[in-house]
Amino acid sequence: MAEQEKKKRIFFGEVVSDKMDKTVVVKVTRTYKDSSFHKIMRSSKKYKVHDENEQAKLGDKVEFYEGKPVSKTKCMYLSRVLSNA
Repeated sequence: MAEQEKKKRIFFGEVVSDKMDKTVVVKVTRTYKDSSFHKIMRSSKKYKVHDENEQAKLGDKVEFYEGKPVSKTKCMYLSRVLSNA
């Protein structure tokens, strides 16, 4: 039996903190329509992303993906920097 490769989820967000060593905090904002009030709602979540080369800076738009855990709270890896601040 050949093992299937798990499809990695890809996220897009903005760097809100780059003070840690080899780690950036990225805020991902998503919009959705509320089912009961029929309003457009916005929610956001912060992820700790592993940045090996420390190429992302504060305010950058980045792309990152899900992978195996690096630490207790970090299981995301930086893919590329989309635009600089």
